[in-house]
Amino acid sequence: MRHFKALPLLALLAAWPATAQTTSQIEPRVNKLEREMRAVQRKVFPGGTPNQVEPQITAPTQPVDIPGSPSSGPLATLTSRIDALESQQQSLTGQLEQAQYKLRQLESAFEAYKTATDAKLKTLESTGAAPIAPATPGAVAASGDTSTDTPPTRGSGNGGGTLGGGAVRPPAVTAPATADPARAARVNAIEKPSSGDAAEDGYLYGFRLWSAKLYPEAIAALRPVVAKYPKHRRASYAQNLIGRSYLDDGKPSLASREFYDNYKNMPDGERAADSLFYLADALTKLKKTKEACDVYGELSDVYGEKLSAAMKADVAKGRTANKCAA
Repeated sequence: MRHFKALPLLALLAAWPATAQTTSQIEPRVNKLEREMRAVQRKVFPGGTPNQVEPQITAPTQPVDIPGSPSSGPLATLTSRIDALESQQQSLTGQLEQAQYKLRQLESAFEAYKTATDAKLKTLESTGAAPIAPATPGAVAASGDTSTDTPPTRGSGNGGGTLGGGAVRPPAVTAPATADPARAARVNAIEKPSSGDAAEDGYLYGFRLWSAKLYPEAIAALRPVVAKYPKHRRASYAQNLIGRSYLDDGKPSLASREFYDNYKNMPDGERAADSLFYLADALTKLKKTKEACDVYGELSDVYGEKLSAAMKADVAKGRTANKCAA
């Protein structure tokens, strides 16, 4: 910001005899000061209305008298305009200092948040695996996802909680070949949807396989939905159901990675909150009760009031089962 030296100009005006001054000499300088002040205003308040911080150019009720000059007239008006410019400069400087102070506060708060996040992440990553009874999930009513042991649906969340990165996704699962004719017959009996929406069809087919307890086959059908259509709403459903398949197949360690990835990569996805809930369930099965409590806290902090009453009740049960601190 330029600093306008209006005071030296006033001193110069006071020192000169009034007879030596003409408005034609001073007027351009005052106009230049006002143009520069308006430029500063546009810089400090981009997009603001032209009159947002308009300097006052009307003469004060008690004008400043300059020795040797008339008490009214063009010179007195110019003096008033310079006084207004000085006042406006002080006001702008004060507002800029306040904005800079608030920015420093925000930067400090962000650094504190980042430090806390890193500490919690290291705690979660420093651990590793057998079972206590998990909280019983509630029911969900969603298109294609109607199993009675699915937790309740939540609304879209804000995401971006304090569980940090680092989880490694297990390798992609290909459709398992089976020599068991009975199992092959069960797989072949599952109808493949054909709606024209590849992501929707892939998810629904994986869901039907999961419902039939054909967990490896369900994972093989769901994985391409996540890989090929990450922006589709069913991607969140698919990765959550991959985790559910691992969990129901007795593989909580693999399940926890899928649940964590779903929450981290798609925090606004329709199954992100469900994945956090089941992540706590998987950690409980791995006897990581402290980490499970951390995840329950994360779930409440990030999604809060967006959780259904049924899920809140299940979270409370899970916290009680893990003896989480209040």
